[in-house]
This record gives sequence, C-alpha cells and structure tokens, in this order.
Amino acid sequence: MQRTTTAVLLTILLAAGSVGGVLALAPGAAPVADAQQEQAACDYRSLFDRTSDSVVSVRTSSGQGSGFVYDAGNATGANATGDAYVVTNAHVVDGAAEVEIEFDDGEFRSGTVVGRSTYADLAVVNVSDAPAGTGALSLADSPERGERVAALGNPLGLEETITHGIVSGLNRTLPTQFGFEIPDVVQTDAPISPGNSGGPLVNCDGEVVGVNTAGIAQQGAENIGFAVSQSVVERVVPELVADGEFDYPFLGVRTTPVTPAVADANDLNRTDGLAVVSVLEDGPSADALQGATAAESVGDQPVPVGGDVILAIDGQQLGSGEALGTYLLTETEPGDTVELTVLRDGEVQRVQVTVGERPDPTET
Repeated sequence: MQRTTTAVLLTILLAAGSVGGVLALAPGAAPVADAQQEQAACDYRSLFDRTSDSVVSVRTSSGQGSGFVYDAGNATGANATGDAYVVTNAHVVDGAAEVEIEFDDGEFRSGTVVGRSTYADLAVVNVSDAPAGTGALSLADSPERGERVAALGNPLGLEETITHGIVSGLNRTLPTQFGFEIPDVVQTDAPISPGNSGGPLVNCDGEVVGVNTAGIAQQGAENIGFAVSQSVVERVVPELVADGEFDYPFLGVRTTPVTPAVADANDLNRTDGLAVVSVLEDGPSADALQGATAAESVGDQPVPVGGDVILAIDGQQLGSGEALGTYLLTETEPGDTVELTVLRDGEVQRVQVTVGERPDPTET
C-alpha cells in the first residue's frame, strides 16, 4: 500500500452474489460568487437527461451492477440497430461469458463479454442488437480536484439514479483483496454504493471522468468513493474491444516510499523515491534491480534495509508508488524498455529494464 493509501486502513470486499458488485474498501478557496456561479453552471437535471440513456444495468446470475455505452457503433441513427459496446467493471461481470443488459428505456438485450482486465477492473460487453437511438458517452480530458461530477447507475438496484459531488483527489492507488493495486484512480465524494459499480462518473459536460468502482465501507468514513480513471479506460478498453484482453505492464518489484524512517535506516540524506523491498525472481527486473537485504525496526515500524531506491523512470521523478504504477499502465506496454534512475550504494545509476506482462492473478 503506497503513500496515498496508508493514512486509512481499507477493507476490500468483492460483491459477488449481492445486489451490485461494488468494491467496498475498508490552496485557497474561490470567492463565494465564483463558487455559486460554478454551482449554477452544473445543471444536474439537464445532465441526467443528456446522459441517462447511455447508462445501463448489467445483470449476471450472481448480482447486478451498472455500465455505460462506450461505442454505439451502428446503433446511433434514429431508426438503426446494431453493435454497441458497454463498459463496466470486471468484478461486475465476474466470470460470466454472457450477461443481461437493460437499457434506459427498459429494453433488455443479451450481451457477450468480449474482454476483461482484472488488474484494471474493467470489462467490455458487446450487444449486437442495441436498441435504436442508443448513444455513447465520450471520455473527458484529465479531471481536476474540486471539479463537479455526478455518479450514474443503479445503487442497490435503484435504477436511473444520479448522485453528485466533486473530484476529491487524483492518482489514488486502490488496493484489492487479491494483493494487487489499481493505479491512477479518481477519488470522489459523490456517493457510490453497491450497484453503482461499472457506471460512469461524469463531469458537468456529460463526459466520463471515470468508472465507478469502490466506496469506503468503514465506520467513520463519509462519501469516499473511487472510480477507475478515464485515462486508464482510454488505455485499456480499446485493446479489450480489439483483442479481448489487455497485456498489463509489469516490472516485478515491490516498493515502498522513502519515508524518514526508511531514510534513517538506510543512512540516506533524501526522502524521495521508492525503496525496492523485493524483486521477483526471474521477473523483468531480476537482473537490473536489487531488493532489500534485511528489515530493521524503527520505532514500531519495520523498514527495508539495503537494496536500490528508484528515483525516476524515463526521466520522470517518482515521489510515490502511484506515480510508478500510473506511468507503467498509461505510458508503456510489455516489450518496451524503460530507463530507471536508481540510488545504489550511495551512487546514482541508470539501468535498463524490459517491461514484462503481469501474470494472471491466479498464477501469482
């Protein structure tokens, strides 16, 4: 768990067999007039009217979630029907090959799961006979903190629901119960409940900022939700449509931020970069990086001792594990060679690593 997520202990549950399939997880203010003007500019009634016909319900034998039309194909004409591609979460479709899609007008269609990425928690469903007039939602540009957004979907089976809030944070890392983390996640205070999973988080222009994925299920937590970002959707979904799978980039290392405790234990005069805790044997970085050789207690906290500190990847400074995970996912693919700037034995060095493909979760 990286720097952004260590402040809160999150408990993760996959909602299988329940209504919805949601991943549950345990500087200055603008002038008042500007804030009021911004509020008035986001007409949520109009926003719902413009986007709701692209939001669907996704049903399997084990539960129900949400989704949205990503590509309407030939179904866009007033009298046309044809292929449409629906985006949802991988944990919503779970292991199903066929799902039931309910469109906004109450029409049901059978859908075929054409691809899924467990690591990105995204899936694509093809509907070959989408209703006439089916429209798709477009992806937004990079969102900003404080930007107003709305979550659309079917929380707890309550269809055609809209909740609103703001973008609370960016580039979060979402831990899962399977031991991996989803990078580049958008945090929002728009309420996200079981059943919202897979539905769109949209901005005031009706563009998709993210795919609703998780909400905090922890006493004392209020309106802390997460959505897989539009940049991850843009990277992963086209490959799911074209190939049915996404080759997830992988370095085969486990890292932790260089905190003051880590710096003290390793006699470092800096607290930036990522300390390499371990390197996967026979993994992509096995011949290039060195993991910790021991662990030492600083106070009540065990910290790695020895090993490399990764300072940058392809010249991009790394202040967090989120930055490394996001760069790998959005900027690289298996087979690419990346240059890592590392601190080793007090000297800055540069090493080359060929990015690998992350093994299936069942193989790790």
